[in-house]
Amino acid sequence: MGKMKSFVLVVVALSSLMFGGCALTTATVDINYTPQSGVTAVENAKSVICNVQVSDSRNEKVKVSSKKNGFGMEMAQILPAENVAVTFQKAIEYELKARGFGLSREDSLVTIDADLTKYYNDFKTGFFAGDAVAELNMGVTIKNKKGDFLYSHQFVAEGIERNIQLMTGENAELALEKALNEGMQKLFADKTFIAALLKAKN
Repeated sequence: MGKMKSFVLVVVALSSLMFGGCALTTATVDINYTPQSGVTAVENAKSVICNVQVSDSRNEKVKVSSKKNGFGMEMAQILPAENVAVTFQKAIEYELKARGFGLSREDSLVTIDADLTKYYNDFKTGFFAGDAVAELNMGVTIKNKKGDFLYSHQFVAEGIERNIQLMTGENAELALEKALNEGMQKLFADKTFIAALLKAKN
């Protein structure tokens, strides 16, 4: 019986620790993008003017995560301080400018459409610690001025903040930022994406 009582006490203590005393309070997170390092200008990129459009097709458009208590039950919502479509648009535009591409809605030669179908953090509970796991699913297409499709690809990325003790907004934010950064890395590492942009000027 003594061992059983000790086990129960450990579970209750862990639950209380991960509950954090604020699981019932809605959290707002600032999802910040970290620009890629070592980026150089792409030859002939200056002559390609891009129009970036990001649409939000997620099933859950309001929140990006939910707090959980020590038993894995969803509690208060975790909301983004900025519309996630705007956050992604800024990230894509930043990386385009870093590579020498121009940006304009009116005078663009090419339109980049990014469609977010998933961007959400879920907390995975463990016995002594948990993980914040953010998943990103984004479809990207490129069209020239005539409306011809030059590129289409689906990107999946993941961000994990491991061994956390609190299932709160701060840890969700870290995982979401990692997923955003990985998504941008995959997009701009795709040589066919850059090639399609350059093709638009022909």
